Amino acid sequence: MIELPDLAAGGLAVGTLSALALGGGLLRARRQLSRQRTETEELRSRLDGLLPALTAEVEHLTTQRVPGVARQLAHPHVTVPGPLQTLPAGTPLGIALEGVLLGLRTELAAQRTRIDAAAQAGMRGATRDIQAALYRLQDALRQLQQRYDEPELAQILFQLDHENEQSLRRAQVAAVVCGAWVGLARQESHLVEAVTGGQSRLAGYHRVRVHNHLEPGTALVSHAVEPVAIIVAELLDNALRHSAPDTDVVVNLEHVHHGVCVTVDDAGVGMTQDERARAQHTVAGTEPILLTDLGDPPRMGLAAIGRLTRQFDLSVDLSSPSPYGGVRAVLRVESRLLSRIDTAERPPAVSAPRSTREVPAEASHGYGPADDDPTATGHHDELPRRRRRTRVTAPRTPAAEVPARRPEDAAAALGALQSGTAKARADGAAIDMAANETDHEGGAAR
Repeated sequence: MIELPDLAAGGLAVGTLSALALGGGLLRARRQLSRQRTETEELRSRLDGLLPALTAEVEHLTTQRVPGVARQLAHPHVTVPGPLQTLPAGTPLGIALEGVLLGLRTELAAQRTRIDAAAQAGMRGATRDIQAALYRLQDALRQLQQRYDEPELAQILFQLDHENEQSLRRAQVAAVVCGAWVGLARQESHLVEAVTGGQSRLAGYHRVRVHNHLEPGTALVSHAVEPVAIIVAELLDNALRHSAPDTDVVVNLEHVHHGVCVTVDDAGVGMTQDERARAQHTVAGTEPILLTDLGDPPRMGLAAIGRLTRQFDLSVDLSSPSPYGGVRAVLRVESRLLSRIDTAERPPAVSAPRSTREVPAEASHGYGPADDDPTATGHHDELPRRRRRTRVTAPRTPAAEVPARRPEDAAAALGALQSGTAKARADGAAIDMAANETDHEGGAAR
């Protein structure tokens, strides 16, 4: 049996041990709390030190980096500033900041594309209405040309028709840049006719010298005729605008291994290496075209070329300078866009430059070029038009002794031709009407 003093002593020992254990736990808790307080103070001091830097970084993001991203979308050469602090790769703060810029780029690009698409749709509608009005004006001018025979009036109408053709070209280029169709569907045509057709749409067409080295009958498939004419017109327009008015623009048509090349050389101011690189990037048509990228006012010529090269699988090269000191532009047409036309059944237009590979017609048929043929002497002072061949019966008068044909004479000749054509149509209509009346009377008699 355990005695009372022993029991008391055991209880006291147990209590002492419990007190010692509790005291040790309290001591450890106090030390841990002290360490936590120390760490909290250190974190608070570090946070107080980082807060101004973080505030400055956010302010730099909003005032410098975000506007820089917005400007870079419109001007790719603009450099976006980096962060103020050097942040190790993969840090949460660095990832967060770059995520903000990436999201901003994505959203701005989407909104910019949407707004530009709306602007292009509006311009397509406007250019469609303008083109329709210009076509109506063109029809009215040609009706007036057929109605009146006065030489002076005919000359004025021809000039107005040419001005209207230039306005049509500008409206057509704007429509093409905005994604509209080229607007005209043609049949297969001689390639040289597409080139001269583009030349005739320009104000300075008389400065263009075309040298045709293609095989006779080299033609374009129907869907490539108008795109080639538009591209040639824009290349010639750039060459004429950026060269002196007393210089010529030389065009050469050559066969190459996989098609045909149309080379345009001017003696203008040329382009710097950066300008040539930007122009080459534009005409390549590898990226979508935005109206906001074309300047103010928009320069649409090269943009239209880029759109057409992408749609019709053509290629334009502006990478090499011209031997005349200006710019050389080379349009390459692949063989799949070419066809052949029998020149006996469908000869090219008389105003089109003759091929250097073709036997001259006067040598085989006894016909010589008319005195008013601009291609016979290399001059293009008048718009391309049909000419008349006359049999050679005597030695040709030297060119120096042939008097220059006046515009009034040309207008009178064309007016007489139109008058005769209108009279012939009227006579034919009268004959058809009489024949119909005879048939009607015969049917009644039967």
